[in-house]
Amino acid sequence: MKIAIAGGTGLVGSALTDYLVDKGHHIYILTRNSSNKKEKPQIMYVEWLQTGSVPENSLEGIDAIINLAGESINSSRWTKQQKRKIIESRLSATKEMHRIVNTMQKKPEVFVNASAIGYYGTSLNETFTEKKTTPGSDFLASTVFSWEKEAEQIKELGVRTVFTRFGIVLDKNEGALPKMVLPYKMFVGGKIGSGDQWMSWVHIKDVVCAIAFCIDNKEIEGPVNVTAPTPLPMKDFGKILGSVISRPHWFPTPGFALKLALGEMSELVLKGQKVLPVKLEESGYNFFYNQLEDALSNILQSK
Repeated sequence: MKIAIAGGTGLVGSALTDYLVDKGHHIYILTRNSSNKKEKPQIMYVEWLQTGSVPENSLEGIDAIINLAGESINSSRWTKQQKRKIIESRLSATKEMHRIVNTMQKKPEVFVNASAIGYYGTSLNETFTEKKTTPGSDFLASTVFSWEKEAEQIKELGVRTVFTRFGIVLDKNEGALPKMVLPYKMFVGGKIGSGDQWMSWVHIKDVVCAIAFCIDNKEIEGPVNVTAPTPLPMKDFGKILGSVISRPHWFPTPGFALKLALGEMSELVLKGQKVLPVKLEESGYNFFYNQLEDALSNILQSK
């Protein structure tokens, strides 16, 4: 297949590109600057979101498009300016996707738009599945709602559209996990906040394979929760993390300290949601990593 990926150089995009190339697919990575990118066999870089760029000229005949583009939600404090960047980066990329698909004589078979379980809002008691159609009321929920609403415009062009709602993606070098591991390595790891907040996690391999699964299975559309089937409270997540790397889980970090350090962005750590991947499992996807201990052992103990 010929597959285009926007955001193809980020955490998920890089792993996904490697996986798809290994499967024999041809990848077109949409980038803001293609001049310093050295093309490899099966990988072509296509400039977009720049004045004068016409990416559609290189994408005719594409079978699938994956949109992973957007400002990181945990790169800096959530000032008004940063919040605007987070939202606008996602909306502008998705609007450009719509424009590109609309120009194509032959539309792609599927459009996969990265999304997040932040759609559901936070809760200590509720369990969220794809059947919940009302978003939460916080910043992340409103961001995801607006993002998915924009992506629905592509569905109206007759393209099967999937919203992959990612949980907390576990990877050795990028994302949330290295930041969580650091205090344990320094022997000061422990409960964060109340410890009762839910962690809906997923191994990077399952993220990549779930996206590929959604592309291949034509009956899948709409929201798809990409989380392991076994979410855990933060205190249990921390105990397992400490055990895997042979470090104690004992030094609590009070919630107010994180709020002072991170501001509103502390919600990413202090609040959570219990999310289950019902649609993936009902469609026949088998997770490589169902249990957190196995996932962390694979990531942190591998050379």
